[in-house]
Amino acid sequence: MAEQPCPAPATSPPQQGMAPGPLAGPTPLGLQTHPRDKWSKKMDFLLSVIGFAVDLGNVWRFPYICYQNGGGKDTLGRSAPCPTGAFLIPYTLMAVFGGVPLFYMELALGQFHRMGAIPIWKRICPIFKGIGFAICIIGLYVSFYYNTIIAWALYYFCSSFSGTLPWASCDNPWNTPNCTNYFGRSNVTWTNFSRSPAEEFYTRKVLEIQKSGGLYDVGGIHWQLLLCLFLIFTIVYFSLWKGVKTSGKVVWVTATLPYIVLLMLLVRGATLPGAWRGVVFYLRPDWSKLLSTAVWVDAAAQIFFSLGPGFGVLLALASYNHFHNNCYRDALVTSAVNCLTSFLSGFVIFTVLGYMAEMRDVEVEDVARDKGPSLLFITYPEAIANMVGSTFFAIIFFLMMITLGLDSTFGGLEAVITAVMDEYPQVLAGRRELFVLGLITVCFLGSLSTLTYVSTGHYSAPMPTTHLLISPTTAGAKNLPRIPARSAASLSSLVLFQGGAYVVKLLEEFGAGCSILAVVLLETIAVSWFYGIQRFSHDVKAMLGFTPGMFWKVCWVAISPALLAFIVISSLLDQPPLTLFDYQYPEWSILVGYLIGASSFICIPFYMVYKLVWTPGSFKQRLAVCIWPEKITRDLQAEVACASPVL
Repeated sequence: MAEQPCPAPATSPPQQGMAPGPLAGPTPLGLQTHPRDKWSKKMDFLLSVIGFAVDLGNVWRFPYICYQNGGGKDTLGRSAPCPTGAFLIPYTLMAVFGGVPLFYMELALGQFHRMGAIPIWKRICPIFKGIGFAICIIGLYVSFYYNTIIAWALYYFCSSFSGTLPWASCDNPWNTPNCTNYFGRSNVTWTNFSRSPAEEFYTRKVLEIQKSGGLYDVGGIHWQLLLCLFLIFTIVYFSLWKGVKTSGKVVWVTATLPYIVLLMLLVRGATLPGAWRGVVFYLRPDWSKLLSTAVWVDAAAQIFFSLGPGFGVLLALASYNHFHNNCYRDALVTSAVNCLTSFLSGFVIFTVLGYMAEMRDVEVEDVARDKGPSLLFITYPEAIANMVGSTFFAIIFFLMMITLGLDSTFGGLEAVITAVMDEYPQVLAGRRELFVLGLITVCFLGSLSTLTYVSTGHYSAPMPTTHLLISPTTAGAKNLPRIPARSAASLSSLVLFQGGAYVVKLLEEFGAGCSILAVVLLETIAVSWFYGIQRFSHDVKAMLGFTPGMFWKVCWVAISPALLAFIVISSLLDQPPLTLFDYQYPEWSILVGYLIGASSFICIPFYMVYKLVWTPGSFKQRLAVCIWPEKITRDLQAEVACASPVL
């Protein structure tokens, strides 16, 4: 196999990462030719991981899933109990057998190989390197719309600095005759046509749905939101430009502040009239829901998207750890914090829902007709506006949302930065500031398409169920100068500039939906089946001093891939019509969505073909080289060349 003289291995011992025999030393694969940053403190790493995993989805989507699976009426026409208590069973099982094992796997991979999502595959299974490129493209898609939500929260945050919150009354220019303010009034009748001041602020002041004619007339960019978005990206840049040395300090604020605010809001919510109704709705189980496949799919999707394996973030953050850091303990701690935060957020949201149901004299299930992000942008602001000290609570609530979003943005973009810089060190080494500036600029320009206003007609239908982290729409401001919009008839103009909320909906539905789940599935298969569970276990032992137990191995090899395949197949088979409010997307726009999803995932088969074509040798030799880790292949060749001439 080796046709050249025996070279003296200049890198780490050849047997590391190999299954047979003990490891020669703890040095990981591929010692970099350039010094690699490390976390200044262990807490910098933990807070960064927690900040990434605990995001807007924990505060919004977990209660939302409970809410969407609840409601309904029993045979006597009374409100049926929410299945949240029963929902916790599939949620916990999916976390234990799916989310946490993959969370642990990614932390261990990143810490051992000390590389980002692209070059790490040379050390695992080179033919799957396209996974790294797919992860980076998905990360860009997420940044295009996720930062708009943070800018939206910043707009609300700035609007909160007033004696009377702008969504507290019906006396504003954007309000309609349907606006009904029922707080503090005993003779108000709430009907199906009634709209709260907060809802009209959301739909008519922020989204301005009354100003546009639909998909072919999507409006212009609002300059105030543009400034908010620019400020957000400025904060992101100066938090990431120096690497983990700066981002590790910023997360001490952005990762801890949300917990202080959540506890304050929980205490305030628990003292509101009717809060107990929301808590009962939240916790009282409906065991029959366990027989519903949709509940299990929702539970699995929630835990995978919440913990975030497959986005490359855990690989990147763990790659800056010390080699012997206990990533096993880190995985358990951060996963537990993530799940408990979701559970805590449910109490924060549902105490307020109970309060609003009490004030409206309706059932809890009828409080939020739109069971999507309106829980954060309509329902909770509405309740805050009618609390004592409303301005203070509005400020801290939206400040919490901003910090939750920033943490996830830090992690998502750091994954892209680390992956690309590790892949091209000869070009980018020493130029991190310029590269980060270029990346932030691309993300900012990509986000411009999400700042236009949108209209779909009368706002009445609830948001559709989605399996994503958050389902945001665009934000804007009424009576602000705007860029006139033309027809969005062409696909390119829809995707690149015009489209507003439609672009956001396409990106969140197709850009980071089934594609990221499929990427995680292939990543798990590549590590467990191709790299080998025994080799991976030896890697973990080299770092931690002990081999992962049988439970973890079974999850990595069989259970976690099966759960991911179950989610992907269920999502593909159950494709409801894509709608935004009561507007149904035309067929050609769905095609655009499929192209967006395929644009990232197609990197994987393309790179496989490229690797097989450009690797020299027969097909069998090419396949062997493409499957075996590159460094191990070189070390094996060196060992064979050294051992054969001895006789």
